[in-house]
Amino acid sequence: MAIAAAVVIAAQDQLPIPTFRTEANYVRVDVFPTKDGAPVLDLNAEDFEVVEDRAPQKIEQFEHVVIRTAAVGAGRPEPNTVAESLKAIQDPRARVFVLFLDPAHVEQGTSRTISRTLVNVLNRLIGADDYIGLMAPPMRLSDVTFARKTVAMERLVANDWWGKRDSTLPLDDVENMYVYCYPATPSKSGKDAPDKGLAQEMILRRREEQTFDALENLVVSIRNLREERKAVLAITDGWLLYRSNSSLVRPLVDPDTGAPLVQPPMGPAIGIDPRNGKLTTGGPNEAGASAMSKCELDRQHYANIDHETRLRTIIEQANRSNTAFYPVDPRGLTVFDEGIVPSGQVGGVGPLARPLGLEEENNRLRLRADGLRRLAEGTDGAAVIGTNNIRQALQRIVDDLSSYYLLGYYSTGKLDGKFHSINVRVKRPGISVRARRGYQALRASDLARAIVPAAPATTAPGAPAGPLTGDAAIAAAASSAVSKVVNNARDLPLRVYVTSGWRPGPNGQPLPSFWTVGEIVDRIPGADLDAVLLNEAGDIVSQAKGRIAPGTTSAIVRIAPDTALAPGDYTMRVRSQAPGGSETMSMPVKLTASAASGAVFIRRGLSTANKEQPTADLRFRRSDRVRVEVPSSADVTSARLLDRTGKPIAAIPVTPNTRTDADGTKWATAELLLAPLGPGDYVVEVVAGETRTMAAFRIVL
Repeated sequence: MAIAAAVVIAAQDQLPIPTFRTEANYVRVDVFPTKDGAPVLDLNAEDFEVVEDRAPQKIEQFEHVVIRTAAVGAGRPEPNTVAESLKAIQDPRARVFVLFLDPAHVEQGTSRTISRTLVNVLNRLIGADDYIGLMAPPMRLSDVTFARKTVAMERLVANDWWGKRDSTLPLDDVENMYVYCYPATPSKSGKDAPDKGLAQEMILRRREEQTFDALENLVVSIRNLREERKAVLAITDGWLLYRSNSSLVRPLVDPDTGAPLVQPPMGPAIGIDPRNGKLTTGGPNEAGASAMSKCELDRQHYANIDHETRLRTIIEQANRSNTAFYPVDPRGLTVFDEGIVPSGQVGGVGPLARPLGLEEENNRLRLRADGLRRLAEGTDGAAVIGTNNIRQALQRIVDDLSSYYLLGYYSTGKLDGKFHSINVRVKRPGISVRARRGYQALRASDLARAIVPAAPATTAPGAPAGPLTGDAAIAAAASSAVSKVVNNARDLPLRVYVTSGWRPGPNGQPLPSFWTVGEIVDRIPGADLDAVLLNEAGDIVSQAKGRIAPGTTSAIVRIAPDTALAPGDYTMRVRSQAPGGSETMSMPVKLTASAASGAVFIRRGLSTANKEQPTADLRFRRSDRVRVEVPSSADVTSARLLDRTGKPIAAIPVTPNTRTDADGTKWATAELLLAPLGPGDYVVEVVAGETRTMAAFRIVL
């Protein structure tokens, strides 16, 4: 069978939802009581009070856990894979640490010093049954392997020079592109360039966004590692918490003539290439035009980010994940935030550089420190800031987690799928308590959910076995559909999602079709959509227009070339034009021989006034009804809902159907209600003939 994995939005990878160890209403709470900064070791069950949503709970299980020294248990086998490590850290008596390195916000020299300190201190202080994993942007938590010993961690940080904040070279091709787009070249009369400082600020804002993307994935995904507390040691200088900046999107005009230097992104310029007489979107200068268009789109995006709000979201998610942050500023005592060569510069102090005054230096230091303190205090952790004795501070952090109490109770609350707050108090005076702040309850429908084995895939009689050969292949296909998800978590002015497939041609030869969903954020008095399909050479293959009706936010534009196209990679460029302005977005498209690539998602719910509406934003609410449509040459065989690991969720009915458009295009569809499901990632499996499509989506509320 062929597999077509629909790449959709689930901005963060999540690990499998944990099951309770006993009954569905059993809750386990880890408690860290301290007095004068030292763990309290002589408490009994009678000393604790547990309140859930203001209702007192009866403690049924009590255990005091004291972490052994690193020498005890040496020689035990290490988990060698991500799967083995995830299974091993389920032990509630083991501590779990994530060492989060932030290269874009740590200087090279500082990284060398802190790396050696980390290895020495953690090797000595991490217990024999503790697990630690290393993570750095752009890694996701699903890529992290947790090890019992710190040998693996030592190997990973052996590269002392992992810090990149003070690098005088761009860190990747995108940063290079920003420098190319905004070179800050002075005018002929010697006046400052209008784009002075643009590349620098875009680079710094992008670096901070990449770090926050990784942190957000960490706190969301780590929630499903295990119920007990997880500690994150974040090694970073801190962040400036960028907010909207209108000057970043200022018009760029020649200071001598007043003529515009850069046009807003308005889609491809169509003309004739003098080299071959063909239609083109830019001829020999297309690469430069595409780079400038991308730069301009990024400039608009980064001018409107709000990392102050994102930090609050990360703190909230960390509390729901029972995760404590221990940020460490490896610089120790410092007077200046920037070095002689400011961050984000190329080739030393040049036209991009913007020197900082003493007041701004102090303000930046304050902003970075305040952000780290908020992250620590908001998650019951501790921040290591403004000290040169990093070793002692790290020891205090590990000691702080060396003794804790495990409490278990049967909740009197409802199985409603909601977040239930937990408050733990110690009756003995003078004791401070840090404990799990709450948990996500199961739903009553979860108890009736039957997880049944996936049926082995079959092939046509006499045909060779296809790539789907059973449960493992289905799980791999489901995982692939989720893992390829683009970062669609932030609200963009224009979203684009493209599905490709085939329709019957006049002589029986299949012809390609492309269905592009364009979606804008606000309901405005209508908007026009222009879609242009480009091949790998940048030539226009076909184009079409569509219209977003007033009061709605999306529409489908169908491109149907009249001639055959070779399977391969294409690009769909979409422009929306509305009374308030225009937006342009490009998206890669895969045309697969004889099979569909992707799926069209139809939403119906409160947000659409209970009317069906195509969507490019595949974050759904439980109040929505969803239909997945896959262009297919065969009738639908079956459809079912899977969790993100490929296990069927038999209790949720999925209605399969087949319909045919007027032009002969056949669609295999699957429809389901989301009300019984909780937040998380899911996959709709649609089987039509010998093709199995995995279409992933996310429920956020």
